[in-house]
Amino acid sequence: MEKLLSTSRRIEIVKENCSIIRERVAEAALKSGRKPEDVRLMAVTKTVEPVLINTAIEQGITLIGENRVQEFLSKEPELHLEGVEKHLIGHLQKNKVRQIVGKVDMIESVDSVALAREIDKRSEMQGIVTPVLLEVNIGEEDSKFGFSKEDLEQACAEIATFEHLTVQGMMTIPPICEKKEEIRENFSKMHQLFIDFSSKIFNNINMNVLSMGMSADFEEAVLEGSTLVRVGSALFGERIYR
Repeated sequence: MEKLLSTSRRIEIVKENCSIIRERVAEAALKSGRKPEDVRLMAVTKTVEPVLINTAIEQGITLIGENRVQEFLSKEPELHLEGVEKHLIGHLQKNKVRQIVGKVDMIESVDSVALAREIDKRSEMQGIVTPVLLEVNIGEEDSKFGFSKEDLEQACAEIATFEHLTVQGMMTIPPICEKKEEIRENFSKMHQLFIDFSSKIFNNINMNVLSMGMSADFEEAVLEGSTLVRVGSALFGERIYR
């Protein structure tokens, strides 16, 4: 087993990675015909220690995403979150909604009308309106959560009746592909779906955010229209250091 990296070295790696990833996102944005500031960079903090998250924030990261409710709540007191937007990006169980509503700025992983209804209910109890994204299973994989393309319009019609959440866009995790052409094809399909729904009129639904692309494929996602990329291991390093 290799020697564990020291905390100081890992901090330096995060600093280096922040700069490199920003450059790569900016270059992809320009190639897609947009400005670098049109694409937001999210630091995905799953299993990442607060000291490294705070390092990323010190480097100018203003958006973090956490997968699990309990992990976010346990780390929150140690994080320097002034001016930082917080998103929940992992699968959310209905019985955890009451714990996270009001604690984050957006819930990206709304994958059912029932979950949206519970968010609406808990938001009403707090007197707030919660921004959300609708998670789409663009690859129609049985192993993944999310709305199918066929069910999305009916779901939007139902969610449009809720008064205490607002749909800001869509999120997806496409199938794992070996070839970049296949990766881009999935992102392209998702972008077209996003564009199609941007032209539809629903109450409380405004399609402004397309969250797609992670550490292994964020450049391809940006080239195909992503407005928000979720980067974890490419920023913080592998989750297990060996």
